[in-house]
Amino acid sequence: MRTVTERGLPYRATAAGATYDAVPRLPVSVLLHNVRSAYNVGAFFRTMDAVGGEHLYLAGISPTPAHRGVAKTALGAEATLPWSRVEEPAQTLETLHCGGLTIAAVETLVPAVDLFEWQPVFPVCLVFGHEVDGLGPEIVERAAVRVRIPMLGRKQSLNVATSGGVVLYELLRKYRALNSPRS
Repeated sequence: MRTVTERGLPYRATAAGATYDAVPRLPVSVLLHNVRSAYNVGAFFRTMDAVGGEHLYLAGISPTPAHRGVAKTALGAEATLPWSRVEEPAQTLETLHCGGLTIAAVETLVPAVDLFEWQPVFPVCLVFGHEVDGLGPEIVERAAVRVRIPMLGRKQSLNVATSGGVVLYELLRKYRALNSPRS
């Protein structure tokens, strides 16, 4: 039989987790537009829950947790993370922008800023698109900033859910740095 210490404690119960006490919730939402894979959508639910994200918006052909694959991959995060289905993603982005969120399209566009150089103004709504076709111009034009993950390999490509994990954890790192007590 395994003990609690062998399985591990919740991260916030550890000494290392104390550095996140100033981050009760990461002020980041995500809009998935035409992400076709239920497994990728489910992975976004889990990652958003893991970083303490605010809201996941599902648009276009992106499946909802009613899809068996989303629920299988989300492992219950669909019940704890606020989410909604949106019919008009461009209008939703406009509404979020008017509400004070910075809209950031995560896309491999030439005029995009490097993720590690980007200094986001929180709160942020990240927008991810179709696994092959990316984001359409009607969505990209709504973004105040375009963000690109550095790609050094020949393929110049990451799975959309993997990209989400990279960007969300980089934003968590940056937000924590903004909110950490100065020494």
